[in-house]
Amino acid sequence: MKQSELQRCPWCGTDALYRAYHDNEWGVPVSDDRRWFEFLLLEGAQAGLSWITILRKREGYREAFADFDPDAVARFDEPRINTLIGNPAIVRNRLKIESAVTNARAFLAVQEHYGSFNHYIWDWVDGRPIINRFTRMEEVPATTPLSERLSKDLKKRGFRFVGPTIVYALMQATGMVNDHLVGCFRWVELGATRST
Repeated sequence: MKQSELQRCPWCGTDALYRAYHDNEWGVPVSDDRRWFEFLLLEGAQAGLSWITILRKREGYREAFADFDPDAVARFDEPRINTLIGNPAIVRNRLKIESAVTNARAFLAVQEHYGSFNHYIWDWVDGRPIINRFTRMEEVPATTPLSERLSKDLKKRGFRFVGPTIVYALMQATGMVNDHLVGCFRWVELGATRST
């Protein structure tokens, strides 16, 4: 079957970048800490915006935020933050930029305490993705009781821009939950996936 004929979740539409993200990344379990930090940073940047806006700026973020290296970002100082506010390749919102630095520091603290952020985050779902069986977009929640609990814990640890909706989007993007619709070709492909 041709790529154009595959049944996908309707949210990715026909945009090639969006489809590539849906087909290759969304819902794939993440196990690398740098990837976790990338998704945390990008999901926080997305607050109030469309995800496609962030996808189009992803490479700008990669360059501006030291290839999503939390050690490097944690050392960003006020002059560096001021420079980023003038960078058109990213969302120029002071609070979001400052939160990326704050979150990098909180991220390092979680790594120090748990050995890795990956270990900390996957423990919330007992190390395996939650496989949902939604058939329509209307069934997919924006938050869940689990995302609310995880959001509270992240905030307690000093993270910002991690409300329950952002956290649930993070969980979907990183494969903690499989929210591809049952009719989507990726639901079956990811149905048996487990994190490593």
